[in-house]
Amino acid sequence: MSSSTVITNIATLVTNDPSLGDHSPLGLIQDAALVVEGERVVWAGESSKAPATDQRVDAGGKAVLPGFVDSHSHLVFAGDRTAEFNARMSGRPYSAGGIRTTVAATRAASDAELEANLARHLAEALRQGTTTMETKSGYGLTVEDESRALRLAAAHTDEVTYLGAHIVAPELAADPAAYVALVTGEMLDACAPHARWIDVFCEKGAFDGDQARAILTAGRAKGLHPRVHANQLSYGPGVQLAVELDAASADHCTHLTDADVDALAAGNTVATLLPGAEFSTRAEWPDARRLLDAGVTVALSTDCNPGSSYTSSVPFCVALAVRDMGMTPDEAVWAATAGGAAALRRTDIGRLGPGARADLVLLDAPSHVHLAYRPGVPLVREVWRSGVRVA
Repeated sequence: MSSSTVITNIATLVTNDPSLGDHSPLGLIQDAALVVEGERVVWAGESSKAPATDQRVDAGGKAVLPGFVDSHSHLVFAGDRTAEFNARMSGRPYSAGGIRTTVAATRAASDAELEANLARHLAEALRQGTTTMETKSGYGLTVEDESRALRLAAAHTDEVTYLGAHIVAPELAADPAAYVALVTGEMLDACAPHARWIDVFCEKGAFDGDQARAILTAGRAKGLHPRVHANQLSYGPGVQLAVELDAASADHCTHLTDADVDALAAGNTVATLLPGAEFSTRAEWPDARRLLDAGVTVALSTDCNPGSSYTSSVPFCVALAVRDMGMTPDEAVWAATAGGAAALRRTDIGRLGPGARADLVLLDAPSHVHLAYRPGVPLVREVWRSGVRVA
């Protein structure tokens, strides 16, 4: 039988369980304790009512919240796009074409180089409180390079997404239909065993609605569940296609019509907002307030990638969402934890009620609100994953 540990003297505990504490969406408990047994949370409540346990950890008046769930990243890559970023900050706008630079570098890299880069970014995210991270392929765009990206990713995270449909491979730029046939045929066959999800960049300069539907439908027939890069750079069919196909998430959601918002509100697809991308490209911010007021489930993620959002910091994205996207601190923290879990269709993470996986973050602050209140300050002091202190 596994030993039990009580973490006590927690100033504010975010459980994301409305049946606990103040019965808000965050299920806040003041002067709280949390009991972990093995990999799971078995009890949460006021410190004075904590049951006896084998071990005791004093949180020292810190806030405790679920580990961040980063449901959108692109970590299997090589190369550097500093020059592109520098030029963009000097006045050149972002377009999907920059992806080709990373494709060339990634194809040229060895497995060892790609895996070392992936592991480094995952460790960097973990130190900042991210205990679950989805990542995608999409910088290989050949059968061999896409399948190796997913094989490497699957060795480090359970949440792996096949994104052969990131852009049309440069060598088939003149024949996009042939590339769609490859993505839905031989490439899909090679990649499906290593992935849980399939994604497509549904955007001008990438894939249109008909191509995206064909790609996602083929993936679903192979047992992969859809996600969609939707409505990032312009208005388009991505969001409504995501809802139609019951995609777990529509990601970016920057340019939305009223019909897009209504579709998200009526369906099960989570709107994943990626403020790091808007920050890094000086683009228009997504309107989180509009989505939340319509009853849409919203997630926050980093979109960590070398071109348009080179950050692995969920706390930074929380601060951006509060400052520039109309979210309250409570909503942003929920979106970065429970919202991310919803975008991955997971119920075992993103919360700290009984039965949840014991993934948690201790902040050097008495409240989760400090994540937005003190932007840029490294507040994460401890990270636990599956009941073990890992950072």
